[in-house]
Amino acid sequence: MDNVKKETEATSRRDFLKTGAIATAAFMIVPRHVLGGPGFLAPSDRLIIAGVGVGGKGKSDIAMFAQSGKADIGFLCDVDTRRAADSVKAFPKAKFYKDWREMYDKEHKNFDAVSVSTPDHNHAVQTLAAMQLGKHVYVQKPLTHDIYEARALTSAAKKYKVVTQMGNQGASNDGPRQMKEWYDAGLIGDVHTVYAWTDRPVWPQGIPWSANRADIPKELDWDLWLGTAPFKDYVEKLVPFNWRGWWDYGTGALGDMGCHLLEAPFSVLNLKYASEVQASVGSVYVDEFKRGYFPDSCPPSSHVTLKFPKTNKTKGDVTVHWMDGGIQPERPEELQANETFGDGGNGTLFIGTKGKMMSSTYSANPRLLPLSKNADIKVAQKFARVKDQDKGHYAQWVEACIAGHGKNELSSPFEIAGPLTEALLMANLAIRGADVQRKAADGKISYPGRYTKLLWDNEQMKVTNFDDVNQFVKREYRKGWTLGA
Repeated sequence: MDNVKKETEATSRRDFLKTGAIATAAFMIVPRHVLGGPGFLAPSDRLIIAGVGVGGKGKSDIAMFAQSGKADIGFLCDVDTRRAADSVKAFPKAKFYKDWREMYDKEHKNFDAVSVSTPDHNHAVQTLAAMQLGKHVYVQKPLTHDIYEARALTSAAKKYKVVTQMGNQGASNDGPRQMKEWYDAGLIGDVHTVYAWTDRPVWPQGIPWSANRADIPKELDWDLWLGTAPFKDYVEKLVPFNWRGWWDYGTGALGDMGCHLLEAPFSVLNLKYASEVQASVGSVYVDEFKRGYFPDSCPPSSHVTLKFPKTNKTKGDVTVHWMDGGIQPERPEELQANETFGDGGNGTLFIGTKGKMMSSTYSANPRLLPLSKNADIKVAQKFARVKDQDKGHYAQWVEACIAGHGKNELSSPFEIAGPLTEALLMANLAIRGADVQRKAADGKISYPGRYTKLLWDNEQMKVTNFDDVNQFVKREYRKGWTLGA
Protein backbone atom coordinates (compact mmCIF):
# COMPACT_ATOMS: atom_id res chain seq x y z
CA MET A 1 0.00 0.00 0.00
CA ASP A 2 1.54 3.38 -0.99
CA ASN A 3 1.75 6.41 1.32
CA VAL A 4 -1.16 8.23 -0.34
CA LYS A 5 -3.48 5.28 0.19
CA LYS A 6 -2.34 4.92 3.80
CA GLU A 7 -3.08 8.58 4.47
CA THR A 8 -6.52 8.29 2.87
CA GLU A 9 -7.44 5.29 5.02
CA ALA A 10 -6.06 6.94 8.15
CA THR A 11 -8.28 9.95 7.46
CA SER A 12 -11.48 8.03 6.67
CA ARG A 13 -11.40 5.92 9.79
CA ARG A 14 -11.49 8.90 12.19
CA ASP A 15 -14.99 10.07 11.35
CA PHE A 16 -16.57 8.76 14.52
CA LEU A 17 -14.23 10.54 16.97
CA LYS A 18 -15.79 12.69 19.69
CA THR A 19 -17.58 15.23 17.45
CA GLY A 20 -18.55 12.59 14.93
CA ALA A 21 -17.28 14.88 12.15
CA ILE A 22 -14.90 13.74 9.44
CA ALA A 23 -11.34 14.79 10.29
CA THR A 24 -9.52 16.46 7.44
CA ALA A 25 -6.14 15.35 6.14
CA ALA A 26 -4.66 18.72 7.10
CA PHE A 27 -5.75 18.27 10.71
CA MET A 28 -4.22 14.83 10.84
CA ILE A 29 -0.74 16.13 10.13
CA VAL A 30 -0.69 19.12 12.48
CA PRO A 31 2.00 18.49 15.13
CA ARG A 32 0.72 17.26 18.46
CA HIS A 33 2.18 20.11 20.52
CA VAL A 34 0.42 22.71 18.35
CA LEU A 35 -2.97 21.06 18.87
CA GLY A 36 -2.97 20.59 22.59
CA GLY A 37 0.34 20.83 24.38
CA PRO A 38 2.93 18.17 25.23
CA GLY A 39 0.43 15.73 26.80
CA PHE A 40 -2.11 15.85 23.99
CA LEU A 41 -2.79 12.74 21.91
CA ALA A 42 -3.56 13.63 18.31
CA PRO A 43 -6.21 11.50 16.56
CA SER A 44 -3.41 9.87 14.56
CA ASP A 45 -1.86 8.70 17.86
CA ARG A 46 -4.98 6.99 19.16
CA LEU A 47 -5.79 3.33 18.59
CA ILE A 48 -9.22 2.60 17.16
CA ILE A 49 -10.45 -0.84 18.20
CA ALA A 50 -13.18 -3.13 16.88
CA GLY A 51 -14.48 -5.59 19.46
CA VAL A 52 -15.60 -9.05 18.35
CA GLY A 53 -17.60 -10.56 21.21
CA VAL A 54 -18.45 -7.68 23.55
CA GLY A 55 -20.53 -9.34 26.26
CA GLY A 56 -19.12 -11.07 29.34
CA LYS A 57 -15.32 -11.05 29.21
CA GLY A 58 -15.45 -9.05 26.01
CA LYS A 59 -17.27 -6.28 27.85
CA SER A 60 -14.51 -5.95 30.42
CA ASP A 61 -11.81 -6.25 27.74
CA ILE A 62 -12.97 -3.28 25.69
CA ALA A 63 -13.59 -1.27 28.87
CA MET A 64 -9.96 -1.87 29.86
CA PHE A 65 -8.73 -0.71 26.46
CA ALA A 66 -10.77 2.47 26.78
CA GLN A 67 -9.35 3.07 30.27
CA SER A 68 -5.84 3.12 28.83
CA GLY A 69 -6.59 6.67 27.70
CA LYS A 70 -5.07 6.01 24.29
CA ALA A 71 -7.77 3.92 22.60
CA ASP A 72 -11.26 4.47 21.25
CA ILE A 73 -13.82 1.71 20.80
CA GLY A 74 -15.03 2.37 17.29
CA PHE A 75 -16.98 -0.78 16.46
CA LEU A 76 -18.83 -3.46 18.38
CA CYS A 77 -19.79 -6.92 17.16
CA ASP A 78 -21.72 -9.67 18.91
CA VAL A 79 -24.08 -12.42 17.78
CA ASP A 80 -26.27 -11.82 20.86
CA THR A 81 -27.74 -8.36 21.34
CA ARG A 82 -28.70 -9.22 24.93
CA ARG A 83 -25.08 -9.84 25.84
CA ALA A 84 -23.89 -6.81 23.93
CA ALA A 85 -26.37 -4.37 25.50
CA ASP A 86 -24.05 -3.07 28.24
CA SER A 87 -21.23 -2.40 25.78
CA VAL A 88 -23.57 -0.68 23.35
CA LYS A 89 -24.70 1.57 26.19
CA ALA A 90 -21.13 2.22 27.35
CA PHE A 91 -19.92 3.13 23.84
CA PRO A 92 -22.92 4.80 22.15
CA LYS A 93 -20.86 6.23 19.27
CA ALA A 94 -19.52 2.81 18.28
CA LYS A 95 -21.23 1.23 15.29
CA PHE A 96 -22.74 -2.20 16.02
CA TYR A 97 -22.66 -5.35 13.88
CA LYS A 98 -23.81 -8.91 14.46
CA ASP A 99 -21.56 -10.52 11.86
CA TRP A 100 -17.82 -9.89 12.25
CA ARG A 101 -17.27 -10.70 8.58
CA GLU A 102 -19.57 -7.86 7.54
CA MET A 103 -17.84 -5.52 9.97
CA TYR A 104 -14.39 -6.42 8.63
CA ASP A 105 -15.57 -6.04 5.03
CA LYS A 106 -17.28 -2.68 5.46
CA GLU A 107 -15.18 -1.01 8.15
CA HIS A 108 -11.62 -2.33 7.84
CA LYS A 109 -10.37 1.10 6.70
CA ASN A 110 -11.81 2.65 9.86
CA PHE A 111 -10.10 0.71 12.65
CA ASP A 112 -6.55 -0.25 13.61
CA ALA A 113 -6.97 -3.28 15.82
CA VAL A 114 -9.34 -6.07 16.83
CA SER A 115 -10.14 -7.57 20.23
CA VAL A 116 -11.49 -11.13 20.03
CA SER A 117 -13.44 -12.39 23.07
CA THR A 118 -15.64 -15.12 21.62
CA PRO A 119 -15.91 -18.87 22.41
CA ASP A 120 -12.73 -20.82 21.67
CA HIS A 121 -13.93 -22.49 18.47
CA ASN A 122 -14.16 -19.20 16.55
CA HIS A 123 -10.97 -17.48 17.78
CA ALA A 124 -8.74 -18.56 14.92
CA VAL A 125 -10.94 -17.57 11.96
CA GLN A 126 -11.77 -14.17 13.46
CA THR A 127 -8.15 -13.47 14.40
CA LEU A 128 -6.45 -14.58 11.20
CA ALA A 129 -8.91 -12.61 9.08
CA ALA A 130 -8.04 -9.49 11.07
CA MET A 131 -4.29 -10.07 10.70
CA GLN A 132 -4.68 -10.53 6.98
CA LEU A 133 -6.17 -7.03 6.91
CA GLY A 134 -3.08 -5.76 8.69
CA LYS A 135 -4.86 -5.29 12.03
CA HIS A 136 -3.25 -5.70 15.42
CA VAL A 137 -5.02 -8.35 17.52
CA TYR A 138 -5.74 -9.06 21.16
CA VAL A 139 -7.27 -12.52 21.70
CA GLN A 140 -8.68 -14.01 24.86
CA LYS A 141 -7.14 -17.23 26.15
CA PRO A 142 -6.79 -19.89 25.01
CA LEU A 143 -5.45 -18.52 21.76
CA THR A 144 -7.19 -21.23 19.70
CA HIS A 145 -9.26 -24.38 19.86
CA ASP A 146 -6.87 -26.63 17.88
CA ILE A 147 -3.11 -27.10 17.67
CA TYR A 148 -3.11 -26.44 13.93
CA GLU A 149 -4.84 -23.11 14.50
CA ALA A 150 -2.33 -22.08 17.18
CA ARG A 151 0.59 -22.80 14.86
CA ALA A 152 -1.14 -20.92 12.03
CA LEU A 153 -1.68 -17.78 14.14
CA THR A 154 1.88 -17.88 15.45
CA SER A 155 3.18 -17.97 11.87
CA ALA A 156 0.73 -15.31 10.72
CA ALA A 157 1.90 -12.87 13.41
CA LYS A 158 5.40 -13.03 11.91
CA LYS A 159 4.16 -12.82 8.33
CA TYR A 160 1.85 -9.85 8.74
CA LYS A 161 4.02 -8.02 11.30
CA VAL A 162 1.14 -6.97 13.52
CA VAL A 163 1.16 -6.46 17.28
CA THR A 164 -0.34 -9.45 19.11
CA GLN A 165 -1.29 -10.26 22.70
CA MET A 166 -3.19 -13.12 24.31
CA GLY A 167 -5.53 -12.27 27.18
CA ASN A 168 -3.78 -14.11 29.99
CA GLN A 169 -3.28 -11.12 32.25
CA GLY A 170 -1.12 -13.08 34.66
CA ALA A 171 1.67 -12.82 32.11
CA SER A 172 1.94 -9.15 33.07
CA ASN A 173 1.96 -9.80 36.83
CA ASP A 174 5.03 -9.39 38.99
CA GLY A 175 4.88 -13.10 39.87
CA PRO A 176 6.53 -14.63 36.77
CA ARG A 177 9.22 -11.96 36.82
CA GLN A 178 9.90 -12.47 40.52
CA MET A 179 10.16 -16.24 40.08
CA LYS A 180 12.47 -15.84 37.08
CA GLU A 181 14.78 -13.73 39.23
CA TRP A 182 14.76 -16.30 42.03
CA TYR A 183 15.33 -19.15 39.62
CA ASP A 184 18.11 -17.41 37.71
CA ALA A 185 19.77 -16.66 41.06
CA GLY A 186 19.82 -20.41 41.78
CA LEU A 187 17.60 -20.30 44.87
CA ILE A 188 15.89 -23.62 44.08
CA GLY A 189 18.49 -25.25 41.85
CA ASP A 190 17.51 -26.95 38.60
CA VAL A 191 13.76 -27.50 38.14
CA HIS A 192 12.82 -30.93 36.85
CA THR A 193 9.13 -31.17 37.87
CA VAL A 194 6.20 -28.74 37.92
CA TYR A 195 2.65 -29.24 39.19
CA ALA A 196 -0.31 -27.04 38.24
CA TRP A 197 -3.84 -27.64 39.49
CA THR A 198 -7.30 -26.08 39.40
CA ASP A 199 -10.73 -26.56 40.95
CA ARG A 200 -12.30 -26.06 37.51
CA PRO A 201 -14.58 -27.04 35.88
CA VAL A 202 -17.29 -25.02 37.58
CA TRP A 203 -19.58 -25.73 34.61
CA PRO A 204 -21.08 -29.12 33.62
CA GLN A 205 -18.71 -31.70 32.09
CA GLY A 206 -18.89 -35.45 31.62
CA ILE A 207 -22.58 -35.31 30.67
CA PRO A 208 -24.66 -36.23 27.61
CA TRP A 209 -25.84 -33.60 25.13
CA SER A 210 -29.34 -32.46 25.90
CA ALA A 211 -32.11 -34.11 23.89
CA ASN A 212 -34.42 -31.20 24.63
CA ARG A 213 -34.40 -28.84 21.67
CA ALA A 214 -35.28 -25.29 22.66
CA ASP A 215 -36.44 -22.15 20.87
CA ILE A 216 -33.62 -19.85 19.80
CA PRO A 217 -33.84 -16.48 21.58
CA LYS A 218 -34.74 -13.76 19.09
CA GLU A 219 -31.71 -11.73 20.12
CA LEU A 220 -29.26 -14.54 19.28
CA ASP A 221 -27.99 -15.47 15.82
CA TRP A 222 -27.44 -19.17 16.54
CA ASP A 223 -25.91 -19.99 13.16
CA LEU A 224 -23.28 -17.27 13.59
CA TRP A 225 -22.61 -18.39 17.17
CA LEU A 226 -21.93 -21.93 15.88
CA GLY A 227 -19.54 -20.55 13.29
CA THR A 228 -16.93 -23.22 12.51
CA ALA A 229 -18.62 -25.88 14.67
CA PRO A 230 -20.94 -28.63 13.34
CA PHE A 231 -24.59 -27.69 13.21
CA LYS A 232 -26.67 -28.71 16.22
CA ASP A 233 -30.08 -27.62 17.36
CA TYR A 234 -30.08 -24.93 20.00
CA VAL A 235 -30.33 -26.13 23.60
CA GLU A 236 -30.76 -24.13 26.76
CA LYS A 237 -27.93 -23.31 29.19
CA LEU A 238 -25.16 -23.70 26.61
CA VAL A 239 -24.87 -19.98 25.90
CA PRO A 240 -23.27 -17.86 27.29
CA PHE A 241 -21.00 -19.91 29.57
CA ASN A 242 -21.43 -23.68 29.64
CA TRP A 243 -20.07 -24.16 26.11
CA ARG A 244 -16.66 -24.51 27.79
CA GLY A 245 -17.39 -28.14 28.66
CA TRP A 246 -18.15 -29.28 25.09
CA TRP A 247 -15.39 -30.23 22.67
CA ASP A 248 -17.12 -28.66 19.65
CA TYR A 249 -16.80 -25.21 21.24
CA GLY A 250 -14.57 -25.21 24.30
CA THR A 251 -11.34 -26.67 25.60
CA GLY A 252 -12.38 -27.60 29.12
CA ALA A 253 -10.58 -26.70 32.33
CA LEU A 254 -7.24 -26.62 30.51
CA GLY A 255 -8.46 -23.98 28.09
CA ASP A 256 -9.99 -21.89 30.86
CA MET A 257 -7.21 -22.00 33.46
CA GLY A 258 -4.17 -23.56 31.82
CA CYS A 259 -2.83 -20.31 30.35
CA HIS A 260 -3.08 -18.67 33.77
CA LEU A 261 -1.38 -21.48 35.69
CA LEU A 262 1.24 -22.60 33.18
CA GLU A 263 2.36 -19.11 32.21
CA ALA A 264 4.92 -19.11 35.04
CA PRO A 265 6.58 -22.45 34.13
CA PHE A 266 6.81 -21.37 30.49
CA SER A 267 8.23 -18.00 31.43
CA VAL A 268 10.63 -19.16 34.15
CA LEU A 269 11.92 -22.28 32.37
CA ASN A 270 11.59 -21.09 28.76
CA LEU A 271 9.47 -24.12 27.83
CA LYS A 272 8.30 -24.41 24.21
CA TYR A 273 6.81 -27.59 22.71
CA ALA A 274 6.17 -30.86 24.57
CA SER A 275 7.57 -34.11 23.19
CA GLU A 276 5.15 -36.52 24.84
CA VAL A 277 1.99 -36.47 26.89
CA GLN A 278 -0.24 -38.91 28.75
CA ALA A 279 -3.52 -38.55 30.60
CA SER A 280 -5.86 -40.24 33.00
CA VAL A 281 -9.46 -39.02 33.08
CA GLY A 282 -12.34 -39.27 35.50
CA SER A 283 -15.83 -40.38 34.60
CA VAL A 284 -19.36 -40.31 35.96
CA TYR A 285 -21.92 -42.91 36.94
CA VAL A 286 -25.05 -43.06 34.80
CA ASP A 287 -26.59 -45.40 37.32
CA GLU A 288 -25.39 -47.67 40.10
CA PHE A 289 -23.60 -50.13 37.83
CA LYS A 290 -22.69 -48.31 34.62
CA ARG A 291 -20.11 -45.61 34.00
CA GLY A 292 -20.95 -43.00 31.40
CA TYR A 293 -19.12 -42.40 28.13
CA PHE A 294 -19.93 -39.01 26.65
CA PRO A 295 -17.33 -38.20 23.97
CA ASP A 296 -18.90 -34.83 23.12
CA SER A 297 -18.19 -33.53 26.59
CA CYS A 298 -14.90 -32.89 28.39
CA PRO A 299 -14.37 -35.21 31.41
CA PRO A 300 -15.17 -34.00 34.93
CA SER A 301 -11.54 -34.40 36.02
CA SER A 302 -8.14 -35.27 34.58
CA HIS A 303 -4.45 -35.69 35.39
CA VAL A 304 -2.13 -34.98 32.47
CA THR A 305 1.65 -35.40 32.36
CA LEU A 306 3.64 -33.49 29.74
CA LYS A 307 7.35 -33.92 29.05
CA PHE A 308 9.30 -30.94 27.72
CA PRO A 309 12.79 -31.23 26.26
CA LYS A 310 15.76 -29.54 27.93
CA THR A 311 15.93 -25.77 27.51
CA ASN A 312 18.61 -23.15 28.12
CA LYS A 313 17.14 -22.82 31.62
CA THR A 314 17.18 -26.51 32.60
CA LYS A 315 19.77 -29.28 32.74
CA GLY A 316 17.40 -31.94 31.46
CA ASP A 317 13.80 -32.71 30.52
CA VAL A 318 11.03 -31.10 32.55
CA THR A 319 7.90 -33.01 33.58
CA VAL A 320 4.77 -30.87 33.99
CA HIS A 321 1.71 -32.30 35.76
CA TRP A 322 -1.70 -30.76 35.13
CA MET A 323 -4.60 -31.64 37.45
CA ASP A 324 -8.20 -30.42 37.30
CA GLY A 325 -11.60 -31.24 38.71
CA GLY A 326 -10.34 -30.80 42.27
CA ILE A 327 -7.40 -33.21 41.98
CA GLN A 328 -4.29 -31.81 43.69
CA PRO A 329 -0.69 -32.96 44.08
CA GLU A 330 0.69 -34.15 47.39
CA ARG A 331 1.30 -31.26 49.74
CA PRO A 332 4.99 -30.38 49.98
CA GLU A 333 6.53 -31.51 53.25
CA GLU A 334 7.94 -27.99 53.69
CA LEU A 335 4.40 -26.58 53.95
CA GLN A 336 2.87 -26.47 57.42
CA ALA A 337 -0.62 -27.88 58.02
CA ASN A 338 -2.16 -24.44 58.46
CA GLU A 339 -0.45 -22.90 55.41
CA THR A 340 -2.34 -22.58 52.12
CA PHE A 341 -1.18 -24.67 49.17
CA GLY A 342 -1.28 -22.36 46.13
CA ASP A 343 -4.43 -20.34 46.75
CA GLY A 344 -6.42 -23.38 47.86
CA GLY A 345 -8.24 -24.36 44.69
CA ASN A 346 -5.54 -23.39 42.21
CA GLY A 347 -1.77 -23.14 42.12
CA THR A 348 1.59 -23.94 40.59
CA LEU A 349 4.51 -25.72 42.29
CA PHE A 350 8.12 -25.81 41.03
CA ILE A 351 10.37 -28.59 42.33
CA GLY A 352 14.11 -28.00 41.95
CA THR A 353 17.26 -29.80 43.03
CA LYS A 354 17.80 -27.32 45.89
CA GLY A 355 14.30 -26.27 46.84
CA LYS A 356 10.74 -25.44 45.84
CA MET A 357 8.61 -22.42 45.03
CA MET A 358 4.92 -21.97 44.38
CA SER A 359 2.41 -19.39 43.22
CA SER A 360 -1.33 -18.81 43.11
CA THR A 361 -3.68 -18.25 40.16
CA TYR A 362 -2.34 -15.84 37.52
CA SER A 363 1.18 -16.57 38.85
CA ALA A 364 0.40 -14.24 41.75
CA ASN A 365 1.91 -14.30 45.24
CA PRO A 366 5.11 -16.28 44.54
CA ARG A 367 6.67 -17.92 47.62
CA LEU A 368 9.71 -20.00 48.36
CA LEU A 369 9.23 -23.10 50.52
CA PRO A 370 9.35 -23.32 53.45
CA LEU A 371 7.58 -19.98 53.78
CA SER A 372 10.10 -18.86 56.40
CA LYS A 373 12.62 -18.39 53.57
CA ASN A 374 10.64 -15.44 52.22
CA ALA A 375 11.51 -13.21 55.16
CA ASP A 376 15.08 -12.64 54.00
CA ILE A 377 15.40 -12.89 50.20
CA LYS A 378 18.19 -10.80 48.72
CA VAL A 379 17.88 -11.02 44.94
CA ALA A 380 18.23 -7.93 42.79
CA GLN A 381 15.41 -6.99 40.41
CA LYS A 382 16.43 -8.08 36.94
CA PHE A 383 13.22 -7.83 34.91
CA ALA A 384 11.16 -4.67 34.47
CA ARG A 385 7.67 -4.80 35.93
CA VAL A 386 4.47 -3.96 34.07
CA LYS A 387 2.74 -0.96 35.59
CA ASP A 388 -0.69 -1.69 37.10
CA GLN A 389 -0.34 -5.38 36.09
CA ASP A 390 -3.92 -6.37 35.15
CA LYS A 391 -4.77 -3.01 33.55
CA GLY A 392 -1.23 -2.86 32.29
CA HIS A 393 -1.66 -6.00 30.21
CA TYR A 394 -4.22 -4.12 28.12
CA ALA A 395 -2.40 -0.78 28.11
CA GLN A 396 0.82 -2.54 27.11
CA TRP A 397 -0.84 -3.84 23.94
CA VAL A 398 -2.48 -0.50 23.14
CA GLU A 399 0.82 1.34 23.44
CA ALA A 400 2.64 -1.30 21.40
CA CYS A 401 0.05 -0.97 18.63
CA ILE A 402 0.52 2.80 18.54
CA ALA A 403 4.31 2.45 18.54
CA GLY A 404 4.23 -0.13 15.74
CA HIS A 405 5.33 -3.74 15.28
CA GLY A 406 8.58 -4.66 16.98
CA LYS A 407 8.93 -1.42 18.96
CA ASN A 408 7.60 -2.39 22.41
CA GLU A 409 7.96 -5.47 24.58
CA LEU A 410 4.78 -7.48 25.25
CA SER A 411 4.01 -10.05 27.94
CA SER A 412 2.13 -12.56 25.79
CA PRO A 413 2.70 -12.04 22.06
CA PHE A 414 1.76 -14.96 19.84
CA GLU A 415 5.39 -16.12 19.67
CA ILE A 416 4.98 -16.94 23.38
CA ALA A 417 1.22 -17.52 23.55
CA GLY A 418 1.22 -19.90 20.58
CA PRO A 419 3.53 -22.56 22.08
CA LEU A 420 1.83 -22.18 25.48
CA THR A 421 -1.57 -22.78 23.89
CA GLU A 422 -0.24 -25.74 21.93
CA ALA A 423 0.92 -27.38 25.17
CA LEU A 424 -2.59 -27.08 26.63
CA LEU A 425 -4.12 -28.48 23.47
CA MET A 426 -1.63 -31.35 23.46
CA ALA A 427 -2.81 -32.16 26.96
CA ASN A 428 -6.36 -32.18 25.60
CA LEU A 429 -5.23 -34.58 22.86
CA ALA A 430 -4.22 -37.02 25.58
CA ILE A 431 -7.49 -36.47 27.43
CA ARG A 432 -9.48 -37.19 24.28
CA GLY A 433 -7.16 -40.09 23.50
CA ALA A 434 -7.98 -41.62 26.85
CA ASP A 435 -11.65 -41.55 25.92
CA VAL A 436 -10.92 -43.00 22.48
CA GLN A 437 -8.99 -45.88 24.07
CA ARG A 438 -11.77 -46.55 26.54
CA LYS A 439 -14.24 -46.90 23.70
CA ALA A 440 -11.91 -48.89 21.43
CA ALA A 441 -11.45 -51.99 23.59
CA ASP A 442 -13.60 -54.61 21.79
CA GLY A 443 -16.14 -51.88 21.06
CA LYS A 444 -17.04 -51.74 24.74
CA ILE A 445 -16.59 -49.03 27.30
CA SER A 446 -13.73 -49.91 29.62
CA TYR A 447 -13.11 -48.46 33.04
CA PRO A 448 -11.92 -44.84 33.17
CA GLY A 449 -8.36 -44.08 34.12
CA ARG A 450 -6.80 -46.04 31.25
CA TYR A 451 -3.59 -44.27 30.31
CA THR A 452 -2.70 -43.27 26.80
CA LYS A 453 0.82 -42.00 26.11
CA LEU A 454 1.20 -39.90 22.97
CA LEU A 455 4.50 -39.26 21.19
CA TRP A 456 4.56 -35.94 19.35
CA ASP A 457 6.34 -34.99 16.12
CA ASN A 458 6.48 -31.22 16.45
CA GLU A 459 7.62 -30.51 12.90
CA GLN A 460 4.87 -32.60 11.33
CA MET A 461 2.33 -31.62 14.01
CA LYS A 462 1.13 -35.18 14.52
CA VAL A 463 1.04 -37.96 17.07
CA THR A 464 3.23 -40.78 15.80
CA ASN A 465 1.98 -43.71 17.87
CA PHE A 466 -1.81 -43.27 18.06
CA ASP A 467 -3.28 -41.98 14.82
CA ASP A 468 -6.86 -41.89 16.11
CA VAL A 469 -6.22 -38.63 17.97
CA ASN A 470 -4.71 -36.77 15.02
CA GLN A 471 -8.25 -35.93 13.95
CA PHE A 472 -8.29 -33.46 16.85
CA VAL A 473 -5.05 -31.69 15.83
CA LYS A 474 -6.90 -30.01 12.97
CA ARG A 475 -10.66 -30.35 13.12
CA GLU A 476 -12.90 -30.11 10.09
CA TYR A 477 -14.82 -26.84 9.93
CA ARG A 478 -18.49 -26.66 9.03
CA LYS A 479 -19.14 -26.11 5.34
CA GLY A 480 -18.67 -22.49 4.39
CA TRP A 481 -15.98 -21.79 7.00
CA THR A 482 -12.24 -21.77 6.33
CA LEU A 483 -9.10 -20.58 8.10
CA GLY A 484 -7.62 -17.83 5.95
CA ALA A 485 -8.00 -17.16 2.27
